[in-house]
Formats: sequence, C-alpha cells, structure tokens
Amino acid sequence: MLTLKDILTTQDMIDKRHLDIRTITMGISLLDCVSEDVHICADKIYEKIVRRAENLVKVGEEIEWEFGIPIVNKRISVTPIAIVGNSCNTDSYVPLALAMDRAAETCGVNFIGGFSALVQKGCTKGDWVLMNSIPEALASTKRVCSSVNVGSTKAGINMDAVAKMGQVIKETARLTEKDDGLGCAKLVVFANAVEDNPFMAGAFHGVGEPETVLNVGVSGPGVVYHALQSVKGQPFDVVAETIKKTAFRITRMGQIVGVEASRRLDVPFGIVDLSLAPTPAVGDSVARILEEMGLEVCGTHGTTAALALLNDAVKKGGVMASNHVGGLSGAFIPVSEDEGMIAAAEAGVLTLSKLEAMTCVCSVGLDMIAVPGDTSAETVSAIIADEAAIGMVNSKTTAVRIIPAPGKVVGDRVEMGGLLGSAPVMPVHSESPAEFIARGGRIPAPLQSLKN
Repeated sequence: MLTLKDILTTQDMIDKRHLDIRTITMGISLLDCVSEDVHICADKIYEKIVRRAENLVKVGEEIEWEFGIPIVNKRISVTPIAIVGNSCNTDSYVPLALAMDRAAETCGVNFIGGFSALVQKGCTKGDWVLMNSIPEALASTKRVCSSVNVGSTKAGINMDAVAKMGQVIKETARLTEKDDGLGCAKLVVFANAVEDNPFMAGAFHGVGEPETVLNVGVSGPGVVYHALQSVKGQPFDVVAETIKKTAFRITRMGQIVGVEASRRLDVPFGIVDLSLAPTPAVGDSVARILEEMGLEVCGTHGTTAALALLNDAVKKGGVMASNHVGGLSGAFIPVSEDEGMIAAAEAGVLTLSKLEAMTCVCSVGLDMIAVPGDTSAETVSAIIADEAAIGMVNSKTTAVRIIPAPGKVVGDRVEMGGLLGSAPVMPVHSESPAEFIARGGRIPAPLQSLKN
C-alpha cells in the first residue's frame, strides 16, 4: 500500500533529483519476415514494426501525463538482423537498416536496436554480411543502433570477429567523420549479451523472447547521490542500506509504469532493467555518487571498490521491487554521458586502464569512450578483446562502445549532443597489438563454463 509520504517522496525525486523512466522498449520478433528477396524482407520488416509499435509513443505519453512520471525515451528492439536476413540473396543488409529507420520514424521512437549479430562461436554468411554492412547502415540512418556479440563464458571469444569489428568501427568513424564519428556511438561490441536489454545501443529482441514484449529501463543517479548526502561519514553498511532502499523506490516506479504500459498496449510485460543510467546534466552522475562516498575524484584509488558496493546495493534493492528484473541492471559508466566522468577524465585521473578495472564490477563496460582518430583498427580490436575477456572469465556482460574520432587528438573533445553528451579524447597505448590480433581463431572458454 502506497502512503502519502511515499507519493510525496517519489514526486520530490522526480521534480528535484532527475528521477525518470529512461526508456520503455518494445521488443518485436521479425522471424516471420524472412525472404530470399532483400527488398521484400525489408517491406515485411517495416510493416510488422509499424503494426506492432504504432501506439507505443502515444501510450508512453499518456502514462507520463496521467502519472506525472517522465519517460525520456520510447524505443524498439528487433530480432538480430543477421538471423532475419540470412535467407536473403544479397551481399548488403543496408536496405533492411533503412526499413528499420523508416519504421522508427513512422512510430516516432528515439532509437531502434537490433541491427545485430551473435558470433561468439563462429559466423554464418548472414553474420559476415551484417558486419560488412554496419558502417554504411549507421552512416545512412538516424535511429538505427547496431551490436555484435563476439564472446561468452560458454563459447570463448571469436577473435576473427574481434579483428573484424576493429575494422568496422574505424570505417564507421570514417563514414560519419563530419559528425565526429557519431556512427560509432550507435555501435556496441558485447560479450555475454543479454536478450532483454532495453538500453541502446545494445538492445535486440532475443530468439527466446515472446512475439512482442515490453521492457523498461529506469534511472536515478541523482536520487542516489542525494540520499547519500544524508549519511556522510557513516560506515559502508549504512551506505549500502541507503542505496538499497533508494533503488527499491526507483525500481518500483519502473514496475508500475511497465505493467501499465503492457496492459494498454496488450503485450506481455518483460523486465525492469534497474541500471543507474547517467546523463550529462549536473546532479545526474554516477561519478558524483562515488565521490560522495569519500573519493576526491572518480578514478582515484578506491573507485573500483566504491563502484562494486554501488552496483551490488542497486541490484539487492531493485530485485525486491519487481517480479522480473533483467537486462543489465547495475550502474553504467559511460564517459560522455556523465558530467562527473567527463570532469575526471579531463583532469587525467580517470584513465582507460582504470575504466577497464571498473568494468569488472559495473553493469557493462567501456562505454562512450573517445580515442584519437589515428588509433589503429588493431588497437581498437585489442581493447575489445580485453573487455570480452573480463566478461568471459567473470560470467558477466561486458561491452565496448568506442569512438576513434577522426582528426581528433588527446585533449580534444567530441560533441555529440543530447543524452550522448560530449567526450574528452583519451590516450591509448602506442605499442602495437597487431600481431596478437592477426592470429585469429578462438580464445577457448574458461573452466567455469563447464557447469553442466
């Protein structure tokens, strides 16, 4: 039973602490859209997405108005296009990306995810076509997001795909050079990707999901930051308990919105992803939460421990507020989307190596990182391999969303605008990993994969 105090507390969090529903994402299966003719397949994709999601934005806006809860993004995810397009007699899936983009525009959503491939153990013909199509697809669309899963705890790491994705990212940056390589902000490389992630750029509709489903992503770093201000100097037990209680309130709001949107759209409710997703706005930063625990600047010694506490407490509090918690669920650390992370990176305290250590305990991985434009494809691939190894060995989702910004050098800034923010260009090691990446093959799955 909600009390008046609960309602007033939630309203205060919305009004003053940047609390919002970050996204409601409708997942749509496209398995029945296959055709040998890529243009017929594209027409089927457009028709089905529009038919299923035509009321998504309208319902989201109605709930916002009636409940007084901001829903920042309305999004769509679809079956990985490498699977859907595998029957097409074509060497390019760009027509399918264009169909996705047109459907997203018609439905009025912010982004559509699922221009994706799952290649952790090997590549089909469709997977190679998908990866080859990514640069042109992202350069010629506005709303399409792409992801490729190159590794898993069960399968190991597909190093041929890792090498390929370094080249794909570089080409995507080149084709979107006039926008500082913005296409790369819509492309993520995963290990242990999940099928029900509502957040972009990595959302896709897994083959184990229903025909249509609604997933919700909540946020609220500002709320957690404000809560911790009331326990200054208290032991970490108190800090963890405070975060848990706050995460419960945040997730409960997501559960209410998800169930109501599901009812009105007449689609099954999937999960609440209770990740803390920051924005560039002051007061909505994960980095500032870590600093509120007693760190002078995010990235200094102790940051990884603070982030581990935050991530664990968020999960423990959130899981009690929803019957179905899923997605990624924890704390995101995207540099460009977090004003505290930006400040720490510009101060030289937050480095790529420290971020990599932090990804061992956070929700995803190296997210929205800008590096010099002359960074080689092999270095990008090696960064992906390192991050995939962390995910593989620790049985967790990790990812890389990196922008080798054309013409930019260390100290420059990449401006992307909106929720994508701006990223300081961070240094990478100059020593080459080219011979390592050239080996190809597959890094074997670790011993912990043998769980049966």
